[in-house]
Amino acid sequence: MLLKNTILFNTVNQIYMKKRVLFYLVAIVSTVSLQSCATNYVASKPATYSKEYKTDAKVASLSTTVTERDKQQLINSFLAEKAVSLNNAKNAIKNSEIAKSIRHNTTIDNILTEAQTYLGTPYRYGGMTRNGIDCSAFVLSVFGAAAGLSLPRVAASQSQEGESIEKEKLQKGDLIFFSHGRRISHVGIVESVTEEGEVKFIHAATSKGVMVSSLNDSYWGPKYRFGKRIINENGEAYNNLATTTPASSATNF
Repeated sequence: MLLKNTILFNTVNQIYMKKRVLFYLVAIVSTVSLQSCATNYVASKPATYSKEYKTDAKVASLSTTVTERDKQQLINSFLAEKAVSLNNAKNAIKNSEIAKSIRHNTTIDNILTEAQTYLGTPYRYGGMTRNGIDCSAFVLSVFGAAAGLSLPRVAASQSQEGESIEKEKLQKGDLIFFSHGRRISHVGIVESVTEEGEVKFIHAATSKGVMVSSLNDSYWGPKYRFGKRIINENGEAYNNLATTTPASSATNF
């Protein structure tokens, strides 16, 4: 009986010990598992933040790139429009200058063409027709018909119009004035200027009527006083020539 009890006690004790060992094993395993989870959480969390930070940085970088690209496109568009406007302005100026040059040349050509139709017309003091004409009436008639300008009637008054021009810079269509003394008494229209600088002019002379002469001539050269430009580079008159000046008793030759 005692032996049975002993065996029973030992069996129960062994069962109890096994349970305790099992309990400790479960506790240890649970503790290790918790530590592992905690470690994984701590270790993985910064990696997640890093990934999110990198993603945000990429978005910010992409946004900056897009902004800079749009800004550059806007600048390029502005520069292109400015270049087009500038080019259009240059073309407009160029076309305007060409138009002015054409108008000027046309006006001068018209004046000389009209003047040449008078060649051979006899001189007549005070005359104003193709039957007989004096120097100032000749100039007045030519500029009136070819350019629509109304110059004063006498040479002295005509010499007050336009812009003064040096002899070396005379051009076709300019007026040149002469005198025996101090008072201007003769006028002609520059017909041409040679490469050598010889100035030829068309005028109504007392000797042969309307003719072409040269400033190199021994008679006209010493009597030359100055030149005036009536038609500017735009083909327009320098002065307001709408009002005529009454004739005076000055002698034209």
